[in-house]
Amino acid sequence: MRTPMSDDPSGRLDPLNGEHSDVFSPELGEFSNAEQRAEQMSDKETKTGTTTVGLKTSEGVVLATDMRASMGHMVSSKNVQKVEEIHPTGALTIAGSVSAAQSLISSIRAEVRLYEARRSEDMSMQALSTLLGNFLRSGAFFIVQPILGGVDEEGPHIYSIDPAGSILEEEYTVTGSGSQYALGVLEQEYSGDLSIDEAKTVSARAIKSAVERDLASGNGINVCVVTEEGVEISQHKDFAEVL
Repeated sequence: MRTPMSDDPSGRLDPLNGEHSDVFSPELGEFSNAEQRAEQMSDKETKTGTTTVGLKTSEGVVLATDMRASMGHMVSSKNVQKVEEIHPTGALTIAGSVSAAQSLISSIRAEVRLYEARRSEDMSMQALSTLLGNFLRSGAFFIVQPILGGVDEEGPHIYSIDPAGSILEEEYTVTGSGSQYALGVLEQEYSGDLSIDEAKTVSARAIKSAVERDLASGNGINVCVVTEEGVEISQHKDFAEVL
């Protein structure tokens, strides 16, 4: 069976490493036609109805999201877990298309297991963020805008990854339709010396601010704490449990 080349008119995906000699290679790279796929995205495709935040501390990272799923002007679910463990010390928030996000999470988890089996070592957060960006640039997971948070040998990391696959490492970041409300809180209250408990409180205030004004956000909060010990995710219908 012939390995598809980068100019294959069928549009099939190229191997992650950009080569065609060994499709089973664990090396990370970029899709050769990623830029063309990214340019095809419109502003309408990048809009997401939710609020997610990520904060970095010296002890680890805190990710938080609301719990509402919307379908147009209707609330389709009030109990959605929008943050998932994808690595022994890494987690991903979900903003955007639910089906695409679920597929992305399944694919990333599989790639992490394969990487670690082949190399007998944990994937670094930089490698994981690169893999995520490559997946999104492929165009196979429209439309998802995740936040990646994790801890590796270099310490805690927060990455903002947009639907076109660009990767930015941040101290704190937000995604979704409630971003502007959450970001206003983070701009005022975030500092690099926050403890994990303080970061949980700040992230809860940011989500609560978005819930108050954004119609697509609501129904509670998911809080994820990632440290070198692992990933812990909790759900709270009442913000008072976290504040």
